[in-house]
Amino acid sequence: MSESASFGLAVLVVAGTGLAAVLLNRAGERIRIPLPVVFLVAAALARQLISGLGPPPDRLVERIVSVALVFILFDGGRQIGWRRFRAAAAPITVVGVLGTFLTVAATGLLIHLGFDLTWYEALLVATAVSPTDPAVVFSVLGRREIAGHSSTILEGESGANDPVGIALMASLLGAGAIGPGALGHVAGTFGLQMGIGAAVGVIGGLALGWHMRHVSLPSEGLYPLRTLTGVLVLFGAASLAHGSGFLAVFVAGIVLGDRPARYRREIEQFHAALASLGEIVAFIVLGLMVNLASLTHPDVWGPGLVIALALALVIRPVLVGLCLLPARLDRNERIFVLAAGLKGAVPILLGTFILAAHPAQAGRLFGIVVVVVLVSVTVQGSLVPTLTERLGLPTRAPDSES
Repeated sequence: MSESASFGLAVLVVAGTGLAAVLLNRAGERIRIPLPVVFLVAAALARQLISGLGPPPDRLVERIVSVALVFILFDGGRQIGWRRFRAAAAPITVVGVLGTFLTVAATGLLIHLGFDLTWYEALLVATAVSPTDPAVVFSVLGRREIAGHSSTILEGESGANDPVGIALMASLLGAGAIGPGALGHVAGTFGLQMGIGAAVGVIGGLALGWHMRHVSLPSEGLYPLRTLTGVLVLFGAASLAHGSGFLAVFVAGIVLGDRPARYRREIEQFHAALASLGEIVAFIVLGLMVNLASLTHPDVWGPGLVIALALALVIRPVLVGLCLLPARLDRNERIFVLAAGLKGAVPILLGTFILAAHPAQAGRLFGIVVVVVLVSVTVQGSLVPTLTERLGLPTRAPDSES
């Protein structure tokens, strides 16, 4: 097959799967498995069954999914907004940062002691599987979210722990090993990325908000494009300054979420649609990276299953539960937050970082990460609607849909 034909086949598969995802979006309200994961598996099956459709280059996947994640994180921050964030800022920060580090440490210890992996390999996998994805939770709830602080904490936690996980993974891969000197390098690099990313997000968000309020444009269609290009500028600026571009766009979304702007409704609808498209594209492209045959190896599915169950039943309830002790949540809300820490696209994206860096056993490590995500969203995720009903928690449509 020629190069142009291979490219056309890849475009056809990705676009066709994405179109099916859009057309079947309503089905997500009736099934208990999130549709994005269904299409991840569909893309993985297409890779196995269609001759000539191989995995795309690691770096291309990384860049496509990173751009999609920019759209998702900005829209997530925008939906939270400053007022909701301020009411839950302390638990979001503690769970999103401290909770992520505790989860990485406990999961890394489990992997190192239980599955004959070095400390470095164990921490790579632990870092990859630590971030959570509230969009997956809302998908199994029929695109609805829990009313009250628990929803805000879940959204804010994911918005925080995604950049934290990405920055920590980049720092670990940059260090190349674990040792006293390497740990200092990881800590310094991580702190720099978080600090610069937060600063760029606040300053850039305020500047973009001022421009949106005071500078008119000649066409209604240009208003959402101004926000989009502004978000990409913030991501690029933070990255060039060695900061976390992902944290920058999430913080900018929080800053802009409650601020008045011309054609605000149209801007919100545009970014909500763009985030949904980004989620579909991310799962499809990541699905093309998955070799289903490799997941059947006992040294892949065995550790993945154990890690997923340990995260859901022990590590998250204990460690994140400790982080949430000061939070003003009633008992049922607290149980929901601890049970709904589902995995999504970011862990698999971080798994591709491991593949691209080519450490020892990269294929096995990536497979373990994929198994953790699949178990989380299919087993744990299928129980979320039942748990929500049992706990008597009220649900509502997100603000952008109400």
